[in-house]
Amino acid sequence: MLVDSPSAQCLGLDGPLASYLDGFVVRPAQQQIAARIETALAERSTFIIESGTGTGKTFAYLVPALLSGKKVLVSTGTRNLQDQLYRRDLPLVRDALGRAVSTALLKGRANYLCLARLERAELEGRFGGQRHDAALARIREWAGVTISGDIAELSDVPENSELWPLVTSTSDNCLGSQCGHYGQCHVNHARREALAADILVVNHHLFFADLALREEGFGQLLPGVEALIFDEAHQLPEIASGFFGITLGSQQLNALGRDAIAEELKEKSQVIGLQDAARRLEKSVADTRLAFGVEVRRGHWSAVVQQPELHAALDATRVCLGDLSNLLEAAAVRGPGLANCLRRALDLLERLALLIETPPPDFVPWFETAARSFVLHLTPMAIAPLFRRYLEDDRKAWIFTSATLAVDHSFAHFRDELGLQEAIAEQWESPFDYAHQTLLYIPTGLPPPAAPDYTECVLEAALPVIEASRGRAFILFTSHRALKFAAGYMASRCCFPLLVQGSAPRARLLERFRQVGNAVLLGTGSFWEGVDVRGEALSTVIIDKLPFAAPDDPVMQARGEALARAGRSPFMESQLPDAVIALKQGAGRLIRDTNDRGVLMLCDPRLLGKGYGKVFLSSLPPMPRTRLLEDVQRFFQTERQAPTLEPLDQE
Repeated sequence: MLVDSPSAQCLGLDGPLASYLDGFVVRPAQQQIAARIETALAERSTFIIESGTGTGKTFAYLVPALLSGKKVLVSTGTRNLQDQLYRRDLPLVRDALGRAVSTALLKGRANYLCLARLERAELEGRFGGQRHDAALARIREWAGVTISGDIAELSDVPENSELWPLVTSTSDNCLGSQCGHYGQCHVNHARREALAADILVVNHHLFFADLALREEGFGQLLPGVEALIFDEAHQLPEIASGFFGITLGSQQLNALGRDAIAEELKEKSQVIGLQDAARRLEKSVADTRLAFGVEVRRGHWSAVVQQPELHAALDATRVCLGDLSNLLEAAAVRGPGLANCLRRALDLLERLALLIETPPPDFVPWFETAARSFVLHLTPMAIAPLFRRYLEDDRKAWIFTSATLAVDHSFAHFRDELGLQEAIAEQWESPFDYAHQTLLYIPTGLPPPAAPDYTECVLEAALPVIEASRGRAFILFTSHRALKFAAGYMASRCCFPLLVQGSAPRARLLERFRQVGNAVLLGTGSFWEGVDVRGEALSTVIIDKLPFAAPDDPVMQARGEALARAGRSPFMESQLPDAVIALKQGAGRLIRDTNDRGVLMLCDPRLLGKGYGKVFLSSLPPMPRTRLLEDVQRFFQTERQAPTLEPLDQE
């Protein structure tokens, strides 16, 4: 197979990559994956690949994509990975192969400067203070020289600055062809480049937003695409659930009220009562948030829909939104801004009625609240029927790849979630020598995870491991509550630099972690995946619990009830596979290079005390296991070889 495959030959010892790149290492698994993707592209088939860390999957799909001569869309898990792929990996492979192919990067519109919104922000002067004035002046200066308008270019203004939403657009507030800056629009420029490119790089959020909402120009792009490659494909089901559903949030309603006032001041319809109606809407939205109660929570819509206070508040919001819509209808003839506000108001009114009156039977109605906001959701019970429509539209090649798609070497769960039952699936193990590079430590004596002192016991068990590894550790938690407790608990007990998620942006924390060299980082959520720390700076990964979804998650509950009604097991077919994939992601932070060594500490006693623990353990790389702290200490004392240990028996 490899000899006859041009892609495999390009990745071989005598291939262009080896000639072009210093230190290039031939990887048989990479060649095999590239050859299989080459076949899938030629046959326009659907192919699922689990490619373990270190197999080099990025080059394995880029080489056949560039050689294919097809228009290929590559979608990545995050914008950071999207930038890395487009700015580093893709040019490198293209230059090595000597292929004259055009490439383009397309992000969501919120990533591009909007000249109309910038002009409005300057006129309104909404912010006071020298810091904001200086940042706005810097954005204006950059606006005069940027070609792409990609806000990632301007590192002077923090990514989380409250200025960015004021100078970028959304699908709601974009005026389209009615905008005075339409000809200079950076989003339109990016779309035109995307239409013309041979290789287009997007991210999953953009892909599904455009697929579901027909936004961002994918109505034009997809018909011309001959192949789609999804990297970090394990994220697709969750992201698709959000975009194939319907949401309505307090922020959308408040933005409509603010924009209606601003557009009225600009376009001067002089419709009596319009500004007052917008302010009444904002007040009713605030009252609705109060009616949900003071606590931050999430739940099924049935848990609150009968509450009289909430029912009355939502009715009042609907009335206010209807009143504003009526006034905007009269004002819309005065300009595109007010006409756009009318379109938004009618859309939000339709969504509100759907969410609070008769939700469709195949969707889960639920809500979530934050300190000052709320969001109402309709999430589809199943993604597969919706996603399959696009797979069956016409014959394209669909490639799905990740380091974590299989559960106990089976792809059944991923296939079922996306409706990929007919797809071919193959698994390639990591080439790393886990037998000598790693040690899996499962401590003894921990209470059940539901015990009130569980997190404290985990940290007590972790402290001697951190001491043995001389810091250099991630401690990954399954909840923000545990993270918050650990931050306070470890502050006086950890003798190494302590970095806590939320104290600084993730990129800054990781940069600090690498620089310090002996830090302990406490994280949850985003630190479980997409984090690449190579070398000795990260030598221990400690995971507090098996990462099952929260039992009160309304979507999980509804899907579980549907499985149970069909005579199937919600735990075995949904909850367990999702948790296994999440654990594989967290464990994958440990070994990122052939020279890395480290200990994975899994604290949850259910790994050995419950029958399903075998599924987790068999899904992890083949690591030597121990329950003895002494083995961990010996591992870190030894420079070249981990202790040889027998696998643990199930307890």
